[in-house]
Amino acid sequence: MRIIVCIKQVPDTHEVKIDPKTGTLIRSGVPSIINPEDRHALETALILKDQHGAEVVVLSMGPPQAADALLEALAMGADQAILLSDRAFAGADTAATSYALSQAIGKIGDIDMIFAGRQAIDGDTAQVGPQIAELLCLPQATYVQNVTLLDDKTCRVERAIEDGHEIVDIQLPALFTVLKAPDSPRYPSIRGIMRANEQGILIWGAEDVNADYNYLGLKGSPTQVRRTFVPEQKRTCTILEGSNTEKCQKLIECFKECQLLNLVVSNAAK
Repeated sequence: MRIIVCIKQVPDTHEVKIDPKTGTLIRSGVPSIINPEDRHALETALILKDQHGAEVVVLSMGPPQAADALLEALAMGADQAILLSDRAFAGADTAATSYALSQAIGKIGDIDMIFAGRQAIDGDTAQVGPQIAELLCLPQATYVQNVTLLDDKTCRVERAIEDGHEIVDIQLPALFTVLKAPDSPRYPSIRGIMRANEQGILIWGAEDVNADYNYLGLKGSPTQVRRTFVPEQKRTCTILEGSNTEKCQKLIECFKECQLLNLVVSNAAK
């Protein structure tokens, strides 16, 4: 069995800052990590590898520094890592990204499952996984929390839905976007880190995956971001002066002006 896991290197959102003049992310000095939900996708694939002896191939598209994320994935237990890195991929939206990844998956060939995180924390679109499935004409299941292999051609997945969960049997090959793995994502082992550094990763460009340049990068991106900005937070503060009784009276008057008094009384009654 061969499993492809699509991962993305993203900036650690706790550290992200946006240039107020250009509206672009300030990446200098900002640490990068494997997208958290992609880590759960990888863990789900590695669990299946432990159970059934699958080959796990991790795939990513990004600049050369994205190799760090792939090396970490190898150290966690993946068998092979491939990075799509080419100037032609620059500026890609989800459609162009999905096309490039689907071309790479087509080149890898002979796959049984494709895993991806539900969405990336830097874009939150949740579009790439489903778009890859559509491009490859594969069945798909989203918001997956558990995968059980029934036989060589069928698996059973547990999906999170608004009012609980549902169980779905799906024919392979298929694509799954993972919300949460059954277990917490494992840490890279020392032996795994040594193996990853010795093995290295494959780097493919647009020509390597026989991509049509009309569907890559900015040219192949129907979605364009007009502006990125941090919402302005407007807060005011009023200092109440006087005795405690006077402060309480002023506070009540403020509540009345903001029409909050009825809400406060109602909550107090509860």
